[in-house]
Amino acid sequence: MLKILGRKTSSNVQKVLWCCGEIGLAFERSDVGGPFGGNQTPEYLALNPNGLVPTIDDDGFVLWESNTIVRYLAARHASGSLWPTDIRRRADADRWMDWQQTTLGPPMGVLFRALLRSPADAVEPAELESAKRRAASAFSILDVQLGRSRFVAGPDLTMGDIALGFAPHRWFILPIERPSLPRVERWYRELCERPAYREHVVSA
Repeated sequence: MLKILGRKTSSNVQKVLWCCGEIGLAFERSDVGGPFGGNQTPEYLALNPNGLVPTIDDDGFVLWESNTIVRYLAARHASGSLWPTDIRRRADADRWMDWQQTTLGPPMGVLFRALLRSPADAVEPAELESAKRRAASAFSILDVQLGRSRFVAGPDLTMGDIALGFAPHRWFILPIERPSLPRVERWYRELCERPAYREHVVSA
């Protein structure tokens, strides 16, 4: 059985759990990281030298990096749905997965650590304001994209949505002013209708 190492409150772990839920893939999860620790032990570092979560063990195949894990599970278990078989649609989904890591993820990480984590990290006011602007700009880009298609890479849910989907849940509960994002709001409402998303993202 697939083993997932990582605490369920981690957004990167949530991606993997939600992916498994959409596929209907059974797994065992162990609490690692955050208040549970265990991610700096020699045993864990032998699996993931970064000391981060998640890490998976799929019948002896060990893999880390959340978006890579989502790609792997989608390709293995959900080819034609979460993992598009059309190469252009797959490239489109890949693009949004990379964009999540390079563009949306960094400012959202700052905002989460400063405004939602308990206890909060100390973040300089200038850095916090910069993160607000950069996150709002990124979400505006996503809002335009979601005006072109129901999901980020076309009419159906793909691995691109899995990589990005945790972000609106956190964005809309941040205690900040936000620009109008009607298409992101529509997308988020649709995600919330999915049982696996509610279980592994909203309720985590």
